[in-house]
Amino acid sequence: MDISIIHVTLFVLAIFLGIELITKVPPTLHTPLMSGSNAISGVTLVGAILAAGHGGNETLINVLGFMAVALATINVVGGFMVTNRMLAMFKRKD
Repeated sequence: MDISIIHVTLFVLAIFLGIELITKVPPTLHTPLMSGSNAISGVTLVGAILAAGHGGNETLINVLGFMAVALATINVVGGFMVTNRMLAMFKRKD
């Protein structure tokens, strides 16, 4: 497997862009944006499952694929838990 400098550069730029975007979101918008990002996280989970399934005999690819599936699953479940809690705040008290 040949990892070129372009792939590494793209990965590092994605990390910096993600950090900048997350730190610039005000707290009042964080929860609604998290609700919307659950769909994106679902797509990430599907991609992680596909990457984990195409590892073959390469140990590194299998480990990274497993980690991607685990982290994407945590992200999706956590996002739905936060959304559920946010929606519970708006229910009427009987």
